[in-house]
Amino acid sequence: MGQITLENVQKKFGEVEVIPPLNLEINDGEFVVFVGPSGCGKSTLLRLIAGLEDVTGGQITIDGADATNVPPAKRSLAMVFQSYALYPHMTVRKNIAFPMRMAGVDQAEQNRRIESAAAALNLTDYLDRRPGQLSGGQRQRVAIGRAIVREPAAFLFDEPLSNLDAALRVGMRMEIGELHKKLATTMIYVTHDQVEAMTMADKIVVLRAGHIEQVGSPLELYRAPQNTFVAGFIGSPKMNLIEGAAAAEHNAATIGIRPEHLDVSTTEGKWQGTVGVAEHLGSDTFIHIHGIPGCDPMTVRAGGEVDVRHGDTVYLTPQEQHLHRFDANGQRIA
Repeated sequence: MGQITLENVQKKFGEVEVIPPLNLEINDGEFVVFVGPSGCGKSTLLRLIAGLEDVTGGQITIDGADATNVPPAKRSLAMVFQSYALYPHMTVRKNIAFPMRMAGVDQAEQNRRIESAAAALNLTDYLDRRPGQLSGGQRQRVAIGRAIVREPAAFLFDEPLSNLDAALRVGMRMEIGELHKKLATTMIYVTHDQVEAMTMADKIVVLRAGHIEQVGSPLELYRAPQNTFVAGFIGSPKMNLIEGAAAAEHNAATIGIRPEHLDVSTTEGKWQGTVGVAEHLGSDTFIHIHGIPGCDPMTVRAGGEVDVRHGDTVYLTPQEQHLHRFDANGQRIA
C-alpha cells in the first residue's frame, strides 16, 4: 500500500511561507511528478512527505495513518536523491544490502531481495564491482536498488537524473518507468524538466511559489491548461500566448495556440511574419517567426522537409478548434 494524503499542509521557514496550506491526494500505485521552476517548493514538499522537514501546519497520512510527526525511518518510504551517495569501498552488493543490514534483516532474506532488485535493474552482472567501476547510469541504478530492497510503501525521487548526460537521462527515464510497472508501487518524482514529467507521470502536480496550479494527467494538462502559467510551462516547445487584438477577437485577454496547431504558408494566412531561426531536427522543424503582434517570436512546429530560410516572409493561420482562451487573470475560459 502507498496512499499518501496531504491535508492543509503548510511550511514556513521563520516568517517566510514557502508552502501555503495545500491539499493533495496520491493514490496507491500512482507515478506522481511534482514539476515547476526552480524555487517553486517541489523539493520542500517532497521532504515534508519524507519527514526530512517538519510541517508548520496540516496533516500527512500514509495508508490512512497519521504520519505528520513520525520519524523518516518509520514512514515506510524510500528516497533516491540527486547524489548517488554510494560507499566507494563497498561492492554493489554491499551498497544495496546496507539499509537491510542496518535494519537487522537476516542474510537469507537480504540475498533474496538483492537478487530480485539486481534482476529488475539489470545489475546482476555488476554485483561484485565497486561504484568507481560503473557508469553514471549504473550508479544511479544501484542507488535505486538500495531503495527497492527496503520494500517501501512509496519511492520518493528528488531530481535523480540531473547529474546524467542527455542520452543517459532518456535511457534512465524509460528504466524508471519500466520499474514502476514491474513493482506497481507508488512513486513521487521531483523534476524541473517538464519533458520528464510528460513522459513518466500518471499524474502531474504543477507548482508555482508553493501553490498547486493544476493536477492532472499529462494529456489533461497539455490539452486543457487551467491558466497561462501551466499553458506556458507544459509542452516543448511551449504554447504560444498571444495578447492584444488577436485575443480580443475571441473575447479573451490572452489566447494560446500550440506550435503544431499553426498552419504555415508562403502565400496567404491570418498573420504575416518573418522567419528568424529555423531549428531542423529531422522529423520536425521548429520555426521562430517574428513580427506577429502580441506574440514575438511565435514558434511553429512544421514537418522536417519544410523549406524556409532566415528572413523569408510567411503567413500563419491558427487551427481554430485548438485555440485556448484565458481571461485577464490568466485563468482558462471554458
